[in-house]
Amino acid sequence: MDLERSYMTGVTARGAEFDQGLRSYMLGVYNYMATALAVTGFVALATAMMSVSDGQLTSFGQVLFLSPLKWVIMFAPLGMVFLFASRVDRMAASTLQTLFWVYSVLMGVSLASIFLVYTGESIARVFFVTAAAFAGLSLFGYTTKRDLSGMATFLFMGLIGVVIASLVNLFLGSTMIQFMISVAGVVVFAGLTAYDTQRIKLMYVAGEDGEVTTKKSIMGALSLYLDFINLFLMLLSLFGNRE
Repeated sequence: MDLERSYMTGVTARGAEFDQGLRSYMLGVYNYMATALAVTGFVALATAMMSVSDGQLTSFGQVLFLSPLKWVIMFAPLGMVFLFASRVDRMAASTLQTLFWVYSVLMGVSLASIFLVYTGESIARVFFVTAAAFAGLSLFGYTTKRDLSGMATFLFMGLIGVVIASLVNLFLGSTMIQFMISVAGVVVFAGLTAYDTQRIKLMYVAGEDGEVTTKKSIMGALSLYLDFINLFLMLLSLFGNRE
């Protein structure tokens, strides 16, 4: 009995230690994500304010939104995602962290245009709706016992379809296609939020090297950050009030 009790006590202690480590790891992921969202929001608002004066584009705004530089601003965040994916194994955690903050700034500059298209009130409203939906979906992904990996292929194909359709519609400018893209995008990024949360949770390994854990936290935060941003943009396209 004493041996059995000692064994059970050890198992319980290891379980408690694992749970504490997992909570700390996930908290780190969410902290990185939330900070990046705050940086992006601040940069987007500041950029928009510098771009417009008395209802007209300033010289700074004309350079950002009317010159060829707009294409660089639009696609630079996408290029950095590929950089993350291709070099993460060879980067130090400190370098990866720096690039993550740079990425959040670039995304803020890229998103400044929404303040020129939609009213501030509708942007704020859709943001809080997105935050509530994201919290619920992420909580589901974290707590569910169901294996969500079966959704991966469907979500990946849906994501590719949304990206390709969005690029094509940049040149077509069809409101009907944009509506269909937004509806599909909401479904895809809602599913990705739950799936990515579960995937990030399962990546945790107790007692792993701190450098590796930090890199996992940053890459996990990047995934959830992108899910949030894209879900927000799709909902804004559907429900935002235009200027």
